[in-house]
Amino acid sequence: MQRRHFLSSSLSTSIAAAVGAPLGLGLAPAVHAQRSLVPLKFTLDFRVTSQTSPFFLALAKGYYKDEGLDVSIDVGSGSVASITRVASGAYDLGLGDLSALVEFHAQNPETPVQAVYQYYNRAPFVIIGRRDRGITEDFLSLKGKRVAAAAVESTRRSWPMVARALKTGPDLFEWVTTDFSARDNVMVRGDVDAATYFHDSAVSLFARIPPKDLAVLEYSRAGLQLYGNALLAGKLLQEKPDAARAFLRASNRALRETLAQPDAALAAIKAREPILNMDVERERWGITRQYLNTAETQAIGLGAVAPAVLARQVDEVATVFGLARKPAPERVFNPAFLPAAAERKVAA
Repeated sequence: MQRRHFLSSSLSTSIAAAVGAPLGLGLAPAVHAQRSLVPLKFTLDFRVTSQTSPFFLALAKGYYKDEGLDVSIDVGSGSVASITRVASGAYDLGLGDLSALVEFHAQNPETPVQAVYQYYNRAPFVIIGRRDRGITEDFLSLKGKRVAAAAVESTRRSWPMVARALKTGPDLFEWVTTDFSARDNVMVRGDVDAATYFHDSAVSLFARIPPKDLAVLEYSRAGLQLYGNALLAGKLLQEKPDAARAFLRASNRALRETLAQPDAALAAIKAREPILNMDVERERWGITRQYLNTAETQAIGLGAVAPAVLARQVDEVATVFGLARKPAPERVFNPAFLPAAAERKVAA
């Protein structure tokens, strides 16, 4: 707890030096020192990496304080777990998987948790297999193989939708339940033939096994159009709607800057986690941005969803998982808190 408060109050000072800005420039104006800031707790989906570096840039450059917010950022334990963290009230906002949120709504129809900003315009879900085990970019090459995945994670949960699109059974291969932290190790040792990843999380594996020896099977190549992790909020939307809008404005501002030039955002995560390898994180961001800044994003703006695409995703989740009730798409994603369209424009 002390570390989090220290970071939320002083990270901007250390980054000012890291990016070469004079102390006080780009930081919260003095007026905010004279009035209380609204405290907000935000949970990531996983560890601190360049995948979520824009949020640390917003913290470091004082964008949240500019909006009257005192934001603390904690690591997460998966993009599914983030939903329950927000639903329980332990966190005001979180980064969680949209398909999992559809399921959560079906099971908890009165939940106040909604997606309010679509961070990953396309889900970066992949299965990565060892070529020396006969795995290619053809999903059917996974037949009879052993695939590692955490017990509760969005890539594993979404596999039945891929199987349906491929007109094959979800039992095409055998799941081997493995902790996130052990996934690379079981792949390197050859304990399994393949493993699930967020594509941008696989750079750690690429550092240990030459990419030429691995086959990357992207879910999107099966014809699926799935939105991935989104910014979620619960009671905050009713109790402090202006704070929710302020958080999105500041985060959107930082995301646009990071897409244009990532150096300051990378410096921000290095200040938070000094052990990070910045060559790896730069490579990771190069993959991440492909899923954040897509042709659809360039057409409708950062953070938004296309209603038809969202409706199909809700239908797909409801069908594949046999949901007792299908939530209305507008209950799952609420666009009312998005920054103005002009602020969300992004170039290729």
